[in-house]
Amino acid sequence: MRSQPSRLLAATLLATLAAASLHSSAAAADYERVLNGTFDTGADPWWAGAGVTNRVTGGELCAAVTGGTTNPWDALIGQNGVPFETGQSYTFSFDAHAAVAQPITAAAGESVSPYRGIASQQFALSTVSQRFSFTFTSTLDFPDAGNGQVAFQLGGQPADNTICVDNVSLVGGVKPPGGVNPNPARKVQVDLVAYVPGLPKRATLVSSATTPQTWTLKNSAGTAVASGQSTPKGADATSGDSVHLIDFSSFDTAGTGYTLSVGEDTSFPFDISADPVKRLRYDSLAFFYHQRSGTPIEAQHVGDEYARPAGHLNVAPNQGDNNVPCRADLACGYTLDVRGGWYDAGDHGKYVVNGGIATWQLLNAYERASRLGDASAYRDGSMNIPEKANGVPDLLDEARWEVDFLLKMQAPDGMAHHKIHDANWTALPTRPELDDQPRRLSATSTAATLNLAAVAAQASRLWRGADPAYSATLLAAARKAYTAAKANPAKLADPNDGTGGGAYSDDTVSDEFYWAASELYATTGEAAYRTDVTGSPHYKAASLNRGGFHWGGTAPLGDITLALVPSALPAADVAAIKSKFTAVADEHLAAMAGMGYAAPYDNSTAGYVWGSNSTVLNNAQVLALAHDFTGTAKYREGVFEALHYVLGRNPLSTSYVAGYGDQAMTNAHHRFWAHQNDPTLPIAPPGSLSGGPNSALQDPVAQRLLAGCPQQKCWVDDIGAYSVNEVAINWNSALAWVSGWAAEKSGTPTPSGGCEVSFSAGRWPDGLSAQVKITNTGAAAWTSWKLGFALPGTQKVTSGWSATWSQTGRDVTATSMSWNGRVEPGKSVHIGFNGSGSGADPTAFTINGKTCRTV
Repeated sequence: MRSQPSRLLAATLLATLAAASLHSSAAAADYERVLNGTFDTGADPWWAGAGVTNRVTGGELCAAVTGGTTNPWDALIGQNGVPFETGQSYTFSFDAHAAVAQPITAAAGESVSPYRGIASQQFALSTVSQRFSFTFTSTLDFPDAGNGQVAFQLGGQPADNTICVDNVSLVGGVKPPGGVNPNPARKVQVDLVAYVPGLPKRATLVSSATTPQTWTLKNSAGTAVASGQSTPKGADATSGDSVHLIDFSSFDTAGTGYTLSVGEDTSFPFDISADPVKRLRYDSLAFFYHQRSGTPIEAQHVGDEYARPAGHLNVAPNQGDNNVPCRADLACGYTLDVRGGWYDAGDHGKYVVNGGIATWQLLNAYERASRLGDASAYRDGSMNIPEKANGVPDLLDEARWEVDFLLKMQAPDGMAHHKIHDANWTALPTRPELDDQPRRLSATSTAATLNLAAVAAQASRLWRGADPAYSATLLAAARKAYTAAKANPAKLADPNDGTGGGAYSDDTVSDEFYWAASELYATTGEAAYRTDVTGSPHYKAASLNRGGFHWGGTAPLGDITLALVPSALPAADVAAIKSKFTAVADEHLAAMAGMGYAAPYDNSTAGYVWGSNSTVLNNAQVLALAHDFTGTAKYREGVFEALHYVLGRNPLSTSYVAGYGDQAMTNAHHRFWAHQNDPTLPIAPPGSLSGGPNSALQDPVAQRLLAGCPQQKCWVDDIGAYSVNEVAINWNSALAWVSGWAAEKSGTPTPSGGCEVSFSAGRWPDGLSAQVKITNTGAAAWTSWKLGFALPGTQKVTSGWSATWSQTGRDVTATSMSWNGRVEPGKSVHIGFNGSGSGADPTAFTINGKTCRTV
């Protein structure tokens, strides 16, 4: 979550007092330039300077001012990002009164050095509210969300006082507010990074032409290598564009620096290569090391630019996370050591319900790869983190940093505290080690407790082999949390607990109960958990729809686990879960076919919401699992379409992933990656995902710049635009899951299991007889083996030989017999089966969870 930065209007503003008496000869339009001048929505975006505390009381903004200052500008309240146009007239008006009569100065000017002033005027306040106003002509030009500012100077008084203002207004200028995104967009929209060979390659042309347009694909030397005709699609309401589809899939030559042109319009350059998505798999995961709390971020892992000291270890000025009390009004009677974990987003808060889904998604990426793909991509040494040589897969190591924090948030009674963060919002920028705010625990909640139960149970089964003692600790914590949640089934987070950190309130927790029960059942197989799973209204993916899943809607996470982890659930029920994933995936693909910029996103109810990019990627995970469950190519293609949208094939010609593409997000809302505010600090590191378009425009920068924006264009690359350009762990976990899956599916998978499989089948109208040859291409003998693949179409195994055969839905396994389990290097085993139904040959095989080469 976020807070508004405060910048001070310097004393040099006084040099322009004379400008207050000037009047413009040009007629100004009645454009209101300040936001929330009536304080109906709280104090935001009004800030308070040093020695001043803002509070909205009785519909007014009342500033408690510490006395004893020398100058009026020693105590300030104000609003930044106010636009001004040179030579235009403005009227500044407001209601105000004071607890003790005193003068104040209303001022307009520049919020950063050299703090040039535009105009100011002094007014005498009494204890009775009065209306004040003055008109001036601007001598400076500041665009929307630029460095313009209005402020009230309240200092220079010997004693403490309280000044209240209301109905603050600045009317003037001739340029309509908002409606223009400063990022230049192209007419030919492509993935700014790369298209993978062997997969569809599509682009969007912005054109009102009703006839096909000629497109030309050029290589890096500018030589035409392909051409064709666009397909007109017409008006696209979500983007506000009139569009054509360009399909250049027929060209499949790997290379860099390609461009796509229509007439005089040319796209940004892009590659045809699988390499970028394979890099993104690791850059998206590196985000989590950057976000670690309680440990130094070392240059050997991130480079000098991003290295920083440890935050929140009780080293001055930090007050530390080692001994954190509950919020004063809770009086819980204990403190907790909650060091570690990941900072949630651009602030210094750590939230269990956001940490829960983010950790689950990383762990699920590993579990899914272990069971259906290639987990060697996450092997020890694959990521540049301190634990990269400890014998444990690096993805599990990174996830453990947060799992351990979640355990620390468990209260003595088994419940989990909802969050821990600063007592007040910190300013932008504030490096973690320089945060001087007190740290406080919020109340325990049922949702947080069930997040802990779910993730600890999931982690327990994944650490069972690597660290049995840790696995047991996790399972004990999960059981304790689940029991506590059942005893407190409706302890909801306070929606008003939003000072210093986000509220993360959630008034429905049946989904978290289903998720936690599913994880505990998958780990233990115990009947009590199974009863809770099958008795839930969410069972068999009942809650899965095009809206997807998120931190407040977690039931589909339980469905994914039940579909992936073998259990004693009825095979028909597991098949029903998988079938629901394919059904929802089909709905996504049908909707995407009609979009100008294809993305698996349902905007029919709430428009584009805060963190919309994570919703796109979570829905891409649904498409990916549909491919895993069926082997059907269209779902795989849908996943890559989602990545193309995030990486630049969108109406803003922008890659929402830092470091990827010629026009990529740089100015994330973040207190350390704050180069826009402080040139000595870095921009967002490669692999960081912006939240993306948010048509609700829930921050002042977005409100100023984007008023009237079409839904997919409600985004700007500005550090102050927290509702569209923040980063968050649960958004990057979605990117990490999808990019990891896409990297695995980019071209021919690199065999890592030391195995090779050949498959041949004789078919008749409603049946087949298949021969399968399995070869050990590794350096060590197998003592046993388990073959896995998916049978496309309606094919079913009816009988088999030389293995124990089983099938769930389309997923087939063949397990070695006692006499053929040992296979020496270079040797082969021949097995086979008879089946019913029709369909194509399977295309992907695993042995003992490792991807094999197919011949």
